[in-house]
Amino acid sequence: PACELFGYVGIEAVLDQMRRKAMKTGFEFNIMVVGQSGLGKSTLVNTLFKSKVSRKSCTPNYEEKIPKTVQLQSVSHVIEEKGVKMKLTVIDTPGFGDQINNNNCWEPIVKYINEQYEKYLVEELNVSRKRRIPDTRVHCCVYFLPPTGHWLRPIDVEFMKRLGKIVSIVPVIAKADTLTMEERLEFKETIRHNLQANGIQVYPQREYDEDAEDRIRNDKIRENIPFAVVGTDKEHQVNGNKVLGRKTKWGIIEVENVAHCEFANLRDLLIRSHLQDLKDVTHDIHYETYRVRRLNEGNGGGPSYSSSPRTRICTPSYTRSTHWAPVKRVGPRQSRNPVSAESHERAP
Repeated sequence: PACELFGYVGIEAVLDQMRRKAMKTGFEFNIMVVGQSGLGKSTLVNTLFKSKVSRKSCTPNYEEKIPKTVQLQSVSHVIEEKGVKMKLTVIDTPGFGDQINNNNCWEPIVKYINEQYEKYLVEELNVSRKRRIPDTRVHCCVYFLPPTGHWLRPIDVEFMKRLGKIVSIVPVIAKADTLTMEERLEFKETIRHNLQANGIQVYPQREYDEDAEDRIRNDKIRENIPFAVVGTDKEHQVNGNKVLGRKTKWGIIEVENVAHCEFANLRDLLIRSHLQDLKDVTHDIHYETYRVRRLNEGNGGGPSYSSSPRTRICTPSYTRSTHWAPVKRVGPRQSRNPVSAESHERAP
């Protein structure tokens, strides 16, 4: 039960302390964009962060070439707004879905994500580890669906099935201005049905809602997924105001106008309302699952470790060699080390 205070303590000042520390150290956010060429991935990322942060924008004399295999390329920037610094890393996947035979084209992406988890795990298990471990883990994967107006393709189903288990996926319908409003609504409904029929988990997952307030807020997001988006980095005058938009013969499609597309909903999810939750889900769920599996693999048949959702567990950071180290007997059946007599006999 809560204690009743009979005077001012100053506990609320902790929030100011946390804010000052966060503004001083900054934070990291790593976003991956996946989809076939020509869907506007780079443009959308630039529009999200209102700066030239995509790989194409940062490469002088960039020339569009379709690679023969899926290649992962990342570019990092430090973005500052009102004193808050964020190290943003954008991971692009050129070559995905662009080949005649796209079998196993998701494997380099799965490998990359797991490699980042492994790097973080190695740093965590070091005896003299860094005070602040560099975080290169992928916090969010934005998956671009072509605006076909039909249903999910086999490559879309396979990718999201496999990647949904190791990273938070947010599907979007790219270049939504090519669909009418009726086609868009029908396409979104078909995709939601396909996702459910194939057991594909996309962010935010219902089982990770922490309370009723979270559930109500996330249900509104789940009802709108996938977001139908339009990206552009060009400004136009509309009623005397500058707006981001795409100019056509019949008018201007305003990117941040919810009546025109759902870009604002995607931006709010990724940055304004759920950015920290995306990082928490990555750390507490996806990375934790990987960490437990790797520690069980290295445990050599010893006690297994388990992990519950959104809960960190304390696990000894020893390797197999130290676990099976010989010990001195201090009595006929006693040992100061909790290793059993049977395991002691097996020790090298």
